Amino acid sequence: MCRNIHTLHNFEPAASSEEVHAAALQYVRKIAGTTKPSRANQEAFDHAVAEIAHITQHLLDDLVTSAPPKNREEEAAKARARAVASGRYQTA
Repeated sequence: MCRNIHTLHNFEPAASSEEVHAAALQYVRKIAGTTKPSRANQEAFDHAVAEIAHITQHLLDDLVTSAPPKNREEEAAKARARAVASGRYQTA
């Protein structure tokens, strides 16, 4: 479930609100132990996602670094190469 949570800090371009929301959703899914809450829990689930996305955006806005921003495409290529090397991913 949480494999989809990726580092969002110090990328160019900065993380979008959709990426922040997706990370919050994955976090709540992991904590709740479900990918689809019951109707009785839907409101609490959605509220938690919204709150976590909100505070995550504040965190990203407040973090500072002296390192240059990372390039998304280069980092994705490195991740793919690591996955291939580990045997988790097969090239076509």
